[in-house]
Amino acid sequence: MPRMLDVSDEVRAEIGAEEADRLLAGENAPGSYDCTSCRTPGDSEHERTSTVLFIGDETAVLAFAHSSCLPSQVVQVTEEQLQGAVRSISGDTVDLAPDKVVPEQAVLGVTSGLVLIAGELHPALVVEPTAPIVRPGATDIGDDFLPLLIEQGFMPLSELSEVPPVQHGWSVLLAMGQLHAVLQPSVNGGQPVAWWQAHQPLQVTEGWRAAANKHQQVLMFAAPVGSIGRQPREDLLRGALDKAAANGKLVGAAMPLAGT
Repeated sequence: MPRMLDVSDEVRAEIGAEEADRLLAGENAPGSYDCTSCRTPGDSEHERTSTVLFIGDETAVLAFAHSSCLPSQVVQVTEEQLQGAVRSISGDTVDLAPDKVVPEQAVLGVTSGLVLIAGELHPALVVEPTAPIVRPGATDIGDDFLPLLIEQGFMPLSELSEVPPVQHGWSVLLAMGQLHAVLQPSVNGGQPVAWWQAHQPLQVTEGWRAAANKHQQVLMFAAPVGSIGRQPREDLLRGALDKAAANGKLVGAAMPLAGT
């Protein structure tokens, strides 16, 4: 079915006319997607959708956004930024040389909320992919999301009875009261790089921001696909976190707050 896609001239020039035509015909474009700007669901069969091409030094990612959020465009980013944010982008990885589009394996969903631990409210981010995360180069179909995070220092949680340990070198970037990124140490020892990056700053509640400023840190919880889901209220989110922890499917860490 044809999609209601906007493909700008600059995006068409990068991916090629043939690939652009296939997208418009609905051959390679997703029906549903998570908007790379506002992070809410979209449907290219029923609403205007922009194609946004993020280009790094060696790779590129084709993402989708509500046309009301972003126009179709090409966005130049560093390779480190692209690799750090690639799983937060709803789209396809593009190999520019042969103009071949390969489906991206997962999208990171990030939800903010307040979590009550030991009688005190803490600002939290909950991360859940939309598909299993596998190790780079892995050939088997599994889910290595939690093992990969545990190897980086995240703590497996069986219950939410105390604040998880601080993940040194990581931080949560809050600027002008909006959430911008989760930063991790650079492998080269330089400036931190984005592990997850919002391509449009995410709004957080006044209560969340106040708790973040009070504690000067944010708790991050992560669970495999299907463990948490989209919860409309914080009490339901807490219930889902408790269930994931009891099932051995939750890791967490405390991260210093960067910004205000």
